Parts: sequence; structure tokens; C-alpha cells
Amino acid sequence: MYQKSIVADFKAGIVVFLVALPLCLGIAMACGVTLFSGIIAGVIGGIIVTLFSGSKFSVTGPAAGLTAIVITSVSQLGSYQAFIAAVVFAGILQILLGLLKAGGIGNFVPNAVIKAMLAGIGIILIFKQIPHFFGYDKDAEGDFGFEQADGHNTFSELIYMFDGITPGALIIGVISFIILKLSEKDFYKNNKVLSNLPAPLLVVAVGIGLTLVFNSIPYLVIESQHLVSLPTIKSAGDLKSNLVFPDFTAITSTQFWTVVVTIGIVASLETLLNIEATEKLDPEKNEANSNRELIAQGVGNIASGLVGGLPVTSVIVRSAANINAGAKTKLSTILHAVLLLLSVLLIPNILMLIPNACLAAILIVTGYKLAKVSIFKEQYKHGIEQFVPFVITIIVMLSTDLLKGVGAGIIVAIVFIIRDNIISLFDMSEDKLHDKRHYMIKLPQHVTFFNKGFLINYFDKIKPDSVVIIDGSINKKINRDAKDVIEEFIEKSKHINVEVQLIKINLN
Repeated sequence: MYQKSIVADFKAGIVVFLVALPLCLGIAMACGVTLFSGIIAGVIGGIIVTLFSGSKFSVTGPAAGLTAIVITSVSQLGSYQAFIAAVVFAGILQILLGLLKAGGIGNFVPNAVIKAMLAGIGIILIFKQIPHFFGYDKDAEGDFGFEQADGHNTFSELIYMFDGITPGALIIGVISFIILKLSEKDFYKNNKVLSNLPAPLLVVAVGIGLTLVFNSIPYLVIESQHLVSLPTIKSAGDLKSNLVFPDFTAITSTQFWTVVVTIGIVASLETLLNIEATEKLDPEKNEANSNRELIAQGVGNIASGLVGGLPVTSVIVRSAANINAGAKTKLSTILHAVLLLLSVLLIPNILMLIPNACLAAILIVTGYKLAKVSIFKEQYKHGIEQFVPFVITIIVMLSTDLLKGVGAGIIVAIVFIIRDNIISLFDMSEDKLHDKRHYMIKLPQHVTFFNKGFLINYFDKIKPDSVVIIDGSINKKINRDAKDVIEEFIEKSKHINVEVQLIKINLN
């Protein structure tokens, strides 16, 4: 059993490594910093954060959602060295938030919004990878923002890519996609050799092989801009030159502490949301202590900032790939980080033969698993209260970013909650006694201005020559707005021959 677990974790670790490699590099490129900064963040997130974390499958690394903040903050502080100093203090802030038990905020996000976040990330992943799949690599891998650095947006990029299709890359992308889909069939899973070979690894091997073959076919040659780009580290001197260390001289400026708070809060929110989403995907339904996760992320950001890495958060794409690949323990997450480091140090020349198109195929399949049509159908069956926040979250995510999408989804969900509470809080009845219509409305414990509209509508429907009983037996507090509505109705009742009976209600 233990041996099977190690094998499963090893296979999952390879898959996560193949997903993480282009994302770590691409996010660093999108941020305008050295590529090695992305690798450092991936390694530290995969090893140090995992050791402190209580989550079984969550993978931590550089997050696309922080790209805009990194770019803006580096500009404001004047240098990347000053920025990573702020990352160190942001990590300290996260530890403090964890110690103060602030992690529970994730529990207030509705399930529909969490599921929408997963589906939204899946859709974004698909849209963003399609151009790479066709060999159009104008936008950096890992740029998940709607507005892109190449001047286009997520949707316009799908049009412009037809002017720059790379035939060789497209062929590799299609073959890679076919291999990945075949790997889901029973014949692949039941084959003794194939079942022990992670499909993404086979895809990469085939991609490298075809790249070498296509080099001798002019029409199909794949240029370097369509291949994975890595920092070259051949010696200890190269490694040292790729490391950047923090500059704390800006610590006295207001801008510095603004960046600290911004990174600390945003990174914490993304982590809590992604941990919650990871638990939804986890077939074993393991639950992590959110406060412990904030502390683990804080330790990771301190370590990453001290050696020049980007800020880290829990990241759902890599976490989902980890779960889908069949990981059993934390070993898979640690292994992917070790592979990230070793690959850059030992086999960069081989990795630089990997076409972006075959990695795009892997990410497209990962995205589809997050955004299956069945997920939309399931939410629709749950009713409008679940489906509308679900759809709004996805739409806003696609057009802005993850946090704004989640915020919009929560607001819509709250609107539905308020609407339902306004109606369901009141117990109403209507009957005819002694040739006179009697209305009974029982007030809930608390009546607020949210209930004002409901009360006005209810009283407007009262027919003349009737009796209205307003029962406040269990009521503890009536907002002034609601009192005004009741008093206005009592005054109106005198003119339409309606008798109003108040039970245990103080309108003073």
C-alpha cells in the first residue's frame, strides 16, 4: 500500500511539475522580472509551504492573480529589490493574521461562488492556452489577466492568433491533445506499461521528439519563441547572479507599507479561496486549518522574498492537476518543486526543446476538468439562487480577475439571501370570519429597513372593511423605518374602515 502511494505521488509530482514549469516562468515574464524569480517561488512554495501546511493536495507557487500588483508595486518602489523586501514583511503580516485567527473569512464564501471560481479558472485557462496551442505566443504564458501585455485581451487574442499560426506547433498541439484524451480510455489505464507512464510526460516526450524532427522540415520548423524559455545556469556563479536580495532602505516610506498590506491581504484572500476550492475537488474531502495555512503562506513569502522569489499563494490550477493526477500525500507537491529546481540546474537544454503547444494541450485538458458542462447543469438544477451568483462570478472573472469575480458573486448571493429573508421571515395568514376578512402577520425577532418594502406591499393589498392583526409576540426590535410604515398604515386604515389590532408591539 505504501509503495503504491509513493508511485502515485511520483506520477502526480511529474504532472504538476509539467503544469507548474510554464506557469512559473510565464508569470515571472508577465511581471517583468527575471525568470528565475518564478522558479524560486515555485520551489519554495512546493517545499517550505508544503512542510508547514496542513493541506494534503494544495500546491503553492507564484500566482497569476498577483501579476498586476507586482508590476505596479515594483514601479512604485523603484526596484525589484525593494519590492521583495515588502514581500518579506507581507509574509510576517500573514503569520500575524494566522495567529489572530483571521483564516475563517473563507467560510463566508458561498459554495456556488467557490464552484464558479473553479469553473471560471478552467474557462480562463482554456481561452488563454488556445493561442499557444496554435503556436501564437505573443502573450506570455501565465498571464491570466483580461487586458494583456501584447495589447489584446483574452477574446481578441483568439482572433489575432489566426494571423500567426505555427503549423508545426499546431500539429504537436493536436497530437498532444489526442494522447491526453486517449489516456482517459480503459485500454490505456489497463495497460501495464502505459498505466505507469503519466500521459503529460508522454506528451512532452513526443513534443520534444517532433520538435527535433521538424527542424529538418522548413515549413514545420518551430522557432525558439514557441519553445519553453529557461534561465541558463551552468555554474555556481550563474546561480548567484540569478539570485536577487531584498533592499530594506524603503522601509520608512508610506508606499512600502501600502505594498506590504496589499500583498499580505490579497495573497491571503487568494490562498483561503483556493484552499476552499481545493477541498471541493478533493475526493477524500480533507479539510485544512485556514489559520495554519496563513502561517504557512507567511513563512513561504518570507523565504521567497529573502532570495528574490515572487510572492506565493495557494494556486488552484496546480492543485487541481495534483488531485486529478491521483496524488496520495504531500510528497507529490514536494517532488514537483524538487523537479523544478533540478530541471533548471541539470537539464535546461532538454526542457528548452519543449513546445509551448504541448504544454498548452495539458493545461487545456486541466481547464476542461474544472469547467465541465455538467457543473453548469448541476448549478442550474439547484435553482436561480445558486445559478445566478455562479454565472455572475464567472463573467466578472473572465472580464477582470479572480478576486473581483468572487466579490461580485458574493454580492449577488447576498442580494438573494436578503430577498429570501425579507419574505420568509414573516408568518402570514388570511381568513374570513363573521363576514369579515381577517389578516394576520407575525413579525420576526428583528425587523429592519430591508423589510420596509415587503411591509408596504403587504399593507397595500389589505382590502377595506377588514381586520388586520399585527403580532409582535416574538419580536425584539423594530427598525424606525419599519415602525413608520406600520404607523402610516394605521393612519390609512382609519379611512378605509380597517380595524388594526397590535399584539405586544411598541411603536414609540
